[in-house]
Amino acid sequence: MEIFGYIASVLIGVSLGLIGGGGSIFTVPVLVYLFGIDAFLATEYSLFIVGISSAVGSVSYFKNGLVNVKTVLIFGIPSVVSIFLTRNFLLPFIPDSIFRMGNFVMTKNIFLLLIFAGLMIAASYKMIRKNKKGLEGNTKSLQKNNAFLAAGEGSVVGFLTGLVGAGGGFMIIPALVNFLKMPMKVAIGTSLVIISFNSIIGFFSSVNHVKVDWTFLLSLTFIAIIGIVIGTQLSKKINGEKLKPLFGWFILIMGVYIILKEIIL
Repeated sequence: MEIFGYIASVLIGVSLGLIGGGGSIFTVPVLVYLFGIDAFLATEYSLFIVGISSAVGSVSYFKNGLVNVKTVLIFGIPSVVSIFLTRNFLLPFIPDSIFRMGNFVMTKNIFLLLIFAGLMIAASYKMIRKNKKGLEGNTKSLQKNNAFLAAGEGSVVGFLTGLVGAGGGFMIIPALVNFLKMPMKVAIGTSLVIISFNSIIGFFSSVNHVKVDWTFLLSLTFIAIIGIVIGTQLSKKINGEKLKPLFGWFILIMGVYIILKEIIL
Protein backbone atom coordinates (compact mmCIF):
# COMPACT_ATOMS: atom_id res chain seq x y z
CA MET A 1 0.00 0.00 0.00
CA GLU A 2 2.92 2.34 0.62
CA ILE A 3 3.71 2.67 -3.09
CA PHE A 4 0.16 4.02 -3.61
CA GLY A 5 0.78 6.36 -0.69
CA TYR A 6 3.84 7.87 -2.37
CA ILE A 7 1.95 8.24 -5.67
CA ALA A 8 -0.90 9.93 -3.80
CA SER A 9 1.63 12.28 -2.17
CA VAL A 10 2.55 13.58 -5.62
CA LEU A 11 -1.15 14.20 -6.32
CA ILE A 12 -1.42 16.17 -3.07
CA GLY A 13 1.16 18.62 -4.40
CA VAL A 14 -0.29 18.68 -7.93
CA SER A 15 -3.71 19.64 -6.54
CA LEU A 16 -2.28 22.43 -4.39
CA GLY A 17 -0.24 23.85 -7.26
CA LEU A 18 -3.04 23.57 -9.81
CA ILE A 19 -6.11 24.78 -7.93
CA GLY A 20 -4.67 26.30 -4.74
CA GLY A 21 -6.41 23.82 -2.44
CA GLY A 22 -7.81 20.31 -2.24
CA GLY A 23 -4.41 18.70 -1.71
CA SER A 24 -4.56 19.00 2.05
CA ILE A 25 -7.90 17.19 2.08
CA PHE A 26 -6.09 14.14 0.62
CA THR A 27 -3.24 14.14 3.11
CA VAL A 28 -4.84 12.71 6.26
CA PRO A 29 -6.63 9.82 4.45
CA VAL A 30 -3.39 8.98 2.62
CA LEU A 31 -1.44 8.90 5.90
CA VAL A 32 -4.10 6.90 7.76
CA TYR A 33 -5.23 4.37 5.13
CA LEU A 34 -2.14 3.95 2.94
CA PHE A 35 0.61 4.36 5.55
CA GLY A 36 -1.29 3.09 8.61
CA ILE A 37 -0.59 6.15 10.77
CA ASP A 38 -2.67 7.07 13.81
CA ALA A 39 -5.30 9.71 12.93
CA PHE A 40 -4.09 12.24 15.53
CA LEU A 41 -0.48 11.92 14.38
CA ALA A 42 -1.68 12.13 10.76
CA THR A 43 -3.21 15.57 11.43
CA GLU A 44 0.18 16.73 12.76
CA TYR A 45 2.09 15.31 9.79
CA SER A 46 -0.47 16.81 7.41
CA LEU A 47 0.22 20.31 8.73
CA PHE A 48 3.94 19.98 8.00
CA ILE A 49 3.56 18.38 4.54
CA VAL A 50 0.93 20.83 3.38
CA GLY A 51 2.67 23.83 4.95
CA ILE A 52 6.08 23.26 3.40
CA SER A 53 4.78 22.22 -0.03
CA SER A 54 2.39 25.21 -0.14
CA ALA A 55 5.25 27.56 0.77
CA VAL A 56 7.30 26.21 -2.14
CA GLY A 57 4.31 26.46 -4.47
CA SER A 58 3.68 30.08 -3.52
CA VAL A 59 7.15 31.23 -4.63
CA SER A 60 6.25 31.53 -8.33
CA TYR A 61 3.05 33.40 -7.43
CA PHE A 62 5.10 35.86 -5.35
CA LYS A 63 7.50 36.39 -8.26
CA ASN A 64 4.58 37.15 -10.58
CA GLY A 65 2.90 39.55 -8.15
CA LEU A 66 -0.05 37.21 -7.60
CA VAL A 67 -0.08 37.35 -3.78
CA ASN A 68 -2.04 39.96 -1.80
CA VAL A 69 0.01 40.38 1.39
CA LYS A 70 -2.62 42.54 3.13
CA THR A 71 -5.17 39.76 2.68
CA VAL A 72 -2.70 37.18 4.00
CA LEU A 73 -2.59 39.16 7.26
CA ILE A 74 -6.36 39.77 7.43
CA PHE A 75 -7.09 36.09 6.89
CA GLY A 76 -3.97 34.57 8.41
CA ILE A 77 -3.73 36.17 11.85
CA PRO A 78 -7.19 34.99 13.08
CA SER A 79 -6.43 31.57 11.56
CA VAL A 80 -3.17 31.19 13.46
CA VAL A 81 -4.83 32.16 16.77
CA SER A 82 -7.57 29.55 16.17
CA ILE A 83 -5.04 26.86 15.23
CA PHE A 84 -2.95 27.48 18.35
CA LEU A 85 -5.98 27.37 20.67
CA THR A 86 -7.44 24.27 18.99
CA ARG A 87 -4.27 22.17 18.95
CA ASN A 88 -3.07 23.13 22.42
CA PHE A 89 -6.29 23.48 24.41
CA LEU A 90 -9.00 21.49 22.61
CA LEU A 91 -7.45 18.40 21.01
CA PRO A 92 -5.47 17.25 24.09
CA PHE A 93 -8.69 17.19 26.13
CA ILE A 94 -10.68 14.96 23.76
CA PRO A 95 -10.76 11.55 25.50
CA ASP A 96 -9.40 8.46 23.72
CA SER A 97 -12.83 6.81 24.13
CA ILE A 98 -15.70 9.28 23.71
CA PHE A 99 -18.75 6.98 24.01
CA ARG A 100 -19.90 3.40 23.47
CA MET A 101 -23.07 2.21 21.74
CA GLY A 102 -23.41 -1.57 21.77
CA ASN A 103 -20.28 -2.99 20.15
CA PHE A 104 -19.36 0.34 18.59
CA VAL A 105 -16.86 2.57 20.41
CA MET A 106 -16.43 6.16 19.28
CA THR A 107 -12.69 6.63 19.77
CA LYS A 108 -10.78 9.88 19.35
CA ASN A 109 -9.30 8.59 16.06
CA ILE A 110 -12.72 7.68 14.63
CA PHE A 111 -14.14 11.00 15.80
CA LEU A 112 -11.40 12.95 13.99
CA LEU A 113 -11.79 10.86 10.84
CA LEU A 114 -15.57 11.38 10.78
CA ILE A 115 -15.12 15.14 11.13
CA PHE A 116 -12.57 14.96 8.35
CA ALA A 117 -15.00 12.96 6.17
CA GLY A 118 -17.68 15.58 6.72
CA LEU A 119 -15.18 18.27 5.76
CA MET A 120 -14.33 16.33 2.59
CA ILE A 121 -17.99 16.12 1.59
CA ALA A 122 -18.40 19.87 2.18
CA ALA A 123 -15.26 20.53 0.13
CA SER A 124 -16.52 18.31 -2.69
CA TYR A 125 -19.76 20.29 -2.89
CA LYS A 126 -17.87 23.56 -3.24
CA MET A 127 -15.66 22.04 -5.94
CA ILE A 128 -18.42 20.34 -7.93
CA ARG A 129 -20.97 23.15 -8.04
CA LYS A 130 -20.62 25.77 -10.75
CA ASN A 131 -19.76 29.25 -9.56
CA LYS A 132 -22.29 31.53 -11.22
CA LYS A 133 -20.58 34.66 -9.99
CA GLY A 134 -17.81 36.22 -11.95
CA LEU A 135 -14.37 35.21 -10.80
CA GLU A 136 -12.59 38.35 -11.82
CA GLY A 137 -12.66 41.40 -9.62
CA ASN A 138 -10.74 44.31 -8.23
CA THR A 139 -8.00 43.33 -5.79
CA LYS A 140 -8.25 46.77 -4.15
CA SER A 141 -11.87 46.34 -3.10
CA LEU A 142 -11.14 45.42 0.52
CA GLN A 143 -14.33 46.86 1.95
CA LYS A 144 -14.52 46.85 5.74
CA ASN A 145 -17.53 44.50 6.00
CA ASN A 146 -15.96 42.02 3.60
CA ALA A 147 -12.64 42.20 5.44
CA PHE A 148 -14.44 41.33 8.69
CA LEU A 149 -16.17 38.41 6.96
CA ALA A 150 -12.80 37.19 5.66
CA ALA A 151 -11.26 37.49 9.12
CA GLY A 152 -14.19 35.54 10.56
CA GLU A 153 -13.80 32.80 7.99
CA GLY A 154 -10.08 32.82 8.75
CA SER A 155 -10.95 31.90 12.34
CA VAL A 156 -13.17 29.04 11.12
CA VAL A 157 -10.47 27.79 8.76
CA GLY A 158 -7.94 27.94 11.60
CA PHE A 159 -10.21 25.88 13.84
CA LEU A 160 -10.64 23.19 11.15
CA THR A 161 -6.94 23.25 10.30
CA GLY A 162 -6.06 22.78 13.95
CA LEU A 163 -8.63 20.04 14.45
CA VAL A 164 -8.05 17.83 11.41
CA GLY A 165 -4.87 19.12 9.74
CA ALA A 166 -6.56 20.39 6.55
CA GLY A 167 -5.25 23.60 5.03
CA GLY A 168 -8.73 24.85 4.15
CA GLY A 169 -8.00 26.03 0.61
CA PHE A 170 -11.49 24.99 -0.49
CA MET A 171 -12.87 27.57 1.99
CA ILE A 172 -10.18 30.22 1.56
CA ILE A 173 -10.44 30.64 -2.22
CA PRO A 174 -14.24 31.20 -2.34
CA ALA A 175 -13.88 33.73 0.50
CA LEU A 176 -11.15 35.63 -1.35
CA VAL A 177 -13.09 35.62 -4.62
CA ASN A 178 -16.58 36.34 -3.27
CA PHE A 179 -15.88 38.57 -0.24
CA LEU A 180 -12.79 40.41 -1.45
CA LYS A 181 -13.52 40.30 -5.22
CA MET A 182 -10.07 38.91 -5.93
CA PRO A 183 -9.07 37.53 -9.38
CA MET A 184 -8.74 33.73 -9.34
CA LYS A 185 -4.98 33.62 -10.01
CA VAL A 186 -4.34 36.06 -7.14
CA ALA A 187 -6.74 34.08 -4.93
CA ILE A 188 -4.79 30.85 -5.60
CA GLY A 189 -1.41 32.47 -4.85
CA THR A 190 -2.75 34.18 -1.71
CA SER A 191 -4.42 30.93 -0.61
CA LEU A 192 -1.14 29.04 -0.86
CA VAL A 193 0.61 31.60 1.35
CA ILE A 194 -2.21 31.51 3.93
CA ILE A 195 -2.21 27.70 3.94
CA SER A 196 1.57 27.55 4.40
CA PHE A 197 1.47 30.24 7.10
CA ASN A 198 -1.32 28.46 9.02
CA SER A 199 0.00 24.92 8.63
CA ILE A 200 3.64 25.53 9.53
CA ILE A 201 2.78 27.58 12.62
CA GLY A 202 0.13 24.99 13.56
CA PHE A 203 2.67 22.18 13.28
CA PHE A 204 5.36 23.82 15.41
CA SER A 205 2.86 25.04 18.01
CA SER A 206 1.87 21.45 18.88
CA VAL A 207 4.77 19.26 17.71
CA ASN A 208 5.80 18.61 21.34
CA HIS A 209 2.64 16.52 21.80
CA VAL A 210 3.77 13.81 19.35
CA LYS A 211 6.83 11.76 18.41
CA VAL A 212 7.80 12.65 14.85
CA ASP A 213 9.48 10.26 12.39
CA TRP A 214 11.42 12.99 10.62
CA THR A 215 12.91 10.71 7.94
CA PHE A 216 9.46 9.58 6.81
CA LEU A 217 7.92 13.04 7.14
CA LEU A 218 10.65 14.81 5.17
CA SER A 219 10.56 12.13 2.45
CA LEU A 220 6.81 12.52 2.01
CA THR A 221 7.11 16.31 2.05
CA PHE A 222 9.80 16.20 -0.65
CA ILE A 223 7.52 14.08 -2.86
CA ALA A 224 4.61 16.50 -2.30
CA ILE A 225 6.92 19.39 -3.26
CA ILE A 226 7.69 17.64 -6.56
CA GLY A 227 3.93 17.43 -7.08
CA ILE A 228 3.33 21.10 -6.33
CA VAL A 229 6.08 22.16 -8.75
CA ILE A 230 4.38 20.02 -11.42
CA GLY A 231 0.97 21.48 -10.51
CA THR A 232 2.27 25.07 -10.60
CA GLN A 233 3.71 24.51 -14.08
CA LEU A 234 0.49 22.87 -15.25
CA SER A 235 -1.51 25.83 -13.96
CA LYS A 236 0.16 27.99 -16.63
CA LYS A 237 -1.33 25.78 -19.34
CA ILE A 238 -4.46 24.31 -17.75
CA ASN A 239 -7.40 26.12 -16.19
CA GLY A 240 -7.56 24.62 -12.70
CA GLU A 241 -11.21 25.69 -12.39
CA LYS A 242 -12.17 23.20 -15.10
CA LEU A 243 -10.55 20.36 -13.14
CA LYS A 244 -12.18 21.26 -9.82
CA PRO A 245 -15.34 19.16 -10.39
CA LEU A 246 -13.18 16.09 -11.06
CA PHE A 247 -11.27 16.63 -7.82
CA GLY A 248 -14.60 17.25 -6.11
CA TRP A 249 -16.14 13.93 -7.15
CA PHE A 250 -13.01 12.08 -6.07
CA ILE A 251 -13.05 13.78 -2.66
CA LEU A 252 -16.77 13.02 -2.27
CA ILE A 253 -16.18 9.31 -2.88
CA MET A 254 -13.31 9.31 -0.37
CA GLY A 255 -15.41 11.10 2.26
CA VAL A 256 -18.27 8.60 1.92
CA TYR A 257 -15.78 5.71 2.04
CA ILE A 258 -14.27 6.96 5.31
CA ILE A 259 -17.71 7.20 6.95
CA LEU A 260 -18.68 3.70 5.79
CA LYS A 261 -15.33 2.21 6.81
CA GLU A 262 -15.23 3.74 10.27
CA ILE A 263 -18.88 3.12 11.21
CA ILE A 264 -20.14 0.14 9.18
CA LEU A 265 -17.35 -1.86 7.52
